Amino acid sequence: MEKLFFSRNVKTAMSVGEARGVILLAAQLAGVEIREYSPMEVKLALTGYGMADKNQVLQMTKAILGLKETPKPDDVADALAIAVCCASSSKMQGIKDKHTKGVIKP
Repeated sequence: MEKLFFSRNVKTAMSVGEARGVILLAAQLAGVEIREYSPMEVKLALTGYGMADKNQVLQMTKAILGLKETPKPDDVADALAIAVCCASSSKMQGIKDKHTKGVIKP
């Protein structure tokens, strides 16, 4: 899930916040693990540059997923980019866990 950012449009921010709260509650009640990523984290995971523009993220999402066209509408593109970020993050965590298994932390 993308982390909520502050919006200048209070009405929109409130609606998004309410919807987000319902989704988080439903996921928690269902026992679903929740992972959140900022837009900068998603951009960094997909392009290697946290300040990448929307088109760069779209092109990398298309390439990584082997799509013929860039995903549309924007909400779908964002969801796919976040999914790729999550998969990448999970893979990296698995590698980290494998290499630190049995290591005693101070």
